[in-house]
Amino acid sequence: MKVVILSFTQAGTRLGERIGSQFRNEGITCQNYAPAGYAFADVLPFPENPKELIREGWGETSFLFIGAVGIAVRYIAPYVKDKFTDSAVVVMDEKSGYVIPLLSGHLGGAVELSNQLAVWTGAVPVQTTATDVQGKFAVDVFAKKNHLYLTEREAAKQISAAVLDGKQVGLWIGEGLVFEQEDFQKICLKELILCGSQEELYSFAEEHPVIVITKTAEEGRQFVESLAGSLWGDVRNNVCGCERKPCILLLYPINITAGVGCRKQISKELFEKGLNDVLEGYGLEPTQLKQLASIDLKKEEPAILAYAQKYKVPFATYPAEQLEKITEVSATSRFVKQVTGVDNVCERAARTADADGELLCPKCIREQMTVALTETEVTLQF
Repeated sequence: MKVVILSFTQAGTRLGERIGSQFRNEGITCQNYAPAGYAFADVLPFPENPKELIREGWGETSFLFIGAVGIAVRYIAPYVKDKFTDSAVVVMDEKSGYVIPLLSGHLGGAVELSNQLAVWTGAVPVQTTATDVQGKFAVDVFAKKNHLYLTEREAAKQISAAVLDGKQVGLWIGEGLVFEQEDFQKICLKELILCGSQEELYSFAEEHPVIVITKTAEEGRQFVESLAGSLWGDVRNNVCGCERKPCILLLYPINITAGVGCRKQISKELFEKGLNDVLEGYGLEPTQLKQLASIDLKKEEPAILAYAQKYKVPFATYPAEQLEKITEVSATSRFVKQVTGVDNVCERAARTADADGELLCPKCIREQMTVALTETEVTLQF
């Protein structure tokens, strides 16, 4: 997570500096900006065009404006697209009386950020999102909280609308996913109907939108295609009475770590093909990757960096000494040991990055590269 704080007055700048220090103390990357006359210590002066800060970080950085809502709106207006790609934007007054999640409240994390700022400063959080105000189940919040990939934006909107209209939503949880039945019934029984069998799901889905959660992307897509085809064919009246495809939302976990090793200057195309081929063999997609990992010798490897950027996956590297702490690996290589200092880069990197995960795919060799996968167990929280 990265945060940029923009303030416009002396009082606002001092408040922003205190908040920025708190972020940094929590290990969160944060940079403060203010007009040149108010810049000091960790607060940088605005560049010649302050809106460039917004453009450069949009979609990847959270923004806190300490000042008027109107200022924030004018700064972000050219870059606003949709809640699935927009940055989290929060506005706070310079006396820390109120804090408002202005944009991308759920998926971007603005609501969560505003609540944290309220704890730190005593500000009153002003929530305007309908599901928050009414205390209703929000599928985008649920997905973010549980690190689930949300596949269909339109289906997510329809499900939220159905919940707000007092309609119920079916839920199917596939094999290999753990959740607390008691917690589910306490929190979601009125809004979600947990279907215990495929027959029950099929019956419920005839008149209601449904959420399907599976362990892998391939399993989920096959299940959804079977469900849609068996019930409706190509089209069917949805819950709103409009003729369109059925409302089925597929979610699957972002819980895979890929440890990778490769030859220097491997082509971007070859690296992407090799990694995606290994993922496909396990019914996985790049959207299920939570991180890439390798030895620090590869921290500037263009092909790995390009893959990480394309699929928006964090990339971590570790020194050989740290990788050596993994005591057992499935295969070793003298040549790799001579070049890198460790006998197996990919497996050691994956298990170092994902200490709590289980080894899903031991060292797997592809052209000019190796891949190992670990998987973190999923426990759904409602």
